[in-house]
Amino acid sequence: MLTIQDVMSRPALTVRPETPLKDVARTLVEHRISGLPVVDDEGHILGVISEADLLAKEQGASNIHHRRLARLLGESPRTRTQLAKLSATTAGDAMTVPAITITGDRPLAEAAALMTNRGINRLPVVDGGTLVGVVSRADLVRAYVRSDEDLAQVIRDEVLYRTMWLNPVLFEVDVRDGIATIKGSVERRSTAEVIEHVAALVPGIVDVVCDLNWESDDRDFVAPERDLVTPYTDRH
Repeated sequence: MLTIQDVMSRPALTVRPETPLKDVARTLVEHRISGLPVVDDEGHILGVISEADLLAKEQGASNIHHRRLARLLGESPRTRTQLAKLSATTAGDAMTVPAITITGDRPLAEAAALMTNRGINRLPVVDGGTLVGVVSRADLVRAYVRSDEDLAQVIRDEVLYRTMWLNPVLFEVDVRDGIATIKGSVERRSTAEVIEHVAALVPGIVDVVCDLNWESDDRDFVAPERDLVTPYTDRH
């Protein structure tokens, strides 16, 4: 399937920890992006500075929430972070740490889930802690914009041939509005189920109608589905 490294932007725009906040803001505006990785001289990611970090500085001390009995118990970690950002003058002072990152070999669905769950728009892509690119929500969306013809070819080449080792010529594959219909015959029922499952993982496919005939029903003798599926490599 498509992985992060297939769709990410590289080289990634970055700033150093000593970069003034005014320069950070200028870069965000000029490139119409919501955040920037902060890296050291070797390209190791130190944190991320975003529009939210800049807004935290602009909101002023009067808008920061203090918990009850803060003078006795101390401020909460969140409040301490917000207070520190008020006096920030550089990217290193205002950045959010640790950075939420992902590796380039992960599937697009994992990046989408991470962005959704954490409420972020961009993810630094790392290799051993070194920044190699950035993937955004827009990058993920573009990966799904494929013609039906392209999607059908991906199923033939990547799912049937490279993943299942089956001859695509023996199958009828049709995609309309992202809905894939696969017709043909296989030896085992488990094979038909795996074809349906893997085809559904193709970015851009919204549903799969698997109209496959099988000679033997081996569903009571197969390993769990996760042991049957070998992710294909999308070469498009």
